Amino acid sequence: MIVVNILILIVLVLIALLLAAHLWTRKTASTAEKMVPQAGEIVPVSGGSIHYQTFGPENGRPVVLIHGLSGQMQHCTYGLTAELSDEFRLFVLDRPGCGYSTREATRLGELPEQARMIWEALDKLNVKQPLLVGHSLGGAVSLAMALERPDAVNGLALLCPATMPQTTVPDMFKGLEVRTNWLRKFIGHTIAVPAAVATRDKVLGAVSYPESIPDDFMIRAGGQLGFRPIAFVTASEDLLGYEATMEAQAARYGELTMPRGLLFGSDDAVLSPDEHGKPLQQFGFVYEELPGLGHMFPLSEPKLTADFIRRIAAQVN
Repeated sequence: MIVVNILILIVLVLIALLLAAHLWTRKTASTAEKMVPQAGEIVPVSGGSIHYQTFGPENGRPVVLIHGLSGQMQHCTYGLTAELSDEFRLFVLDRPGCGYSTREATRLGELPEQARMIWEALDKLNVKQPLLVGHSLGGAVSLAMALERPDAVNGLALLCPATMPQTTVPDMFKGLEVRTNWLRKFIGHTIAVPAAVATRDKVLGAVSYPESIPDDFMIRAGGQLGFRPIAFVTASEDLLGYEATMEAQAARYGELTMPRGLLFGSDDAVLSPDEHGKPLQQFGFVYEELPGLGHMFPLSEPKLTADFIRRIAAQVN
């Protein structure tokens, strides 16, 4: 009887802790959205909606900026838009399910589905022949978009993109490897946000190595939005969607003919230049490298990044 009572007590304590974590998560998520509110407009698409902002002259050459895993459009607006908005018409967006964009099903995290949703939004916005600029996982999505509609893309300027299948998940993203839908949502609404808050500095340090994350990253770069259940759920689905579709995508790179290039930091600790960058030279991609920089150079070195984008844009007829 004593053992039974102890077990009941343990269960009740666990339930109380999970309930407390859930309530704290809701409060933290609400605070995050107040600190980083919706910045742009929403366009509905099949399976969800796309949150976007525009910058630059209406008659400027269109450039679409797409952020990476666990990110949001502020990764692009942090510094890049100021560097490019004088000469290009910029369309900056939250990928489906990220930031203030939405998606309605797990399968929509697959690369071709994200590409389809973004193309649908761009069509509704009458964006014609854009240069696609994708950072990290946004690079993989940009490649999917180019493969889906090669005649609709003027060029690809990819920033440390994910381009190849990966057999193992990097340690910094291991916590996202949840393959059961109900468990993913349960974790997202209970322990994921407290864990993200507790490990924030360690994770950001690993992602940005060897550089430092800017002091204003959490607000100006939208990092605070990572403290929401949907951020965990979406990132986990993105990881699995990448795994499920990248092998087939990588087999098609030889089909691409538009001007295309890749820029990597030589010391990228997230996506190896040797694995995800240099191999694409065989498919006609220009490869450039920034010595001593890591994965987050679009934030830390927006001018160097913008110069690369201009070089690729200059190749477009």
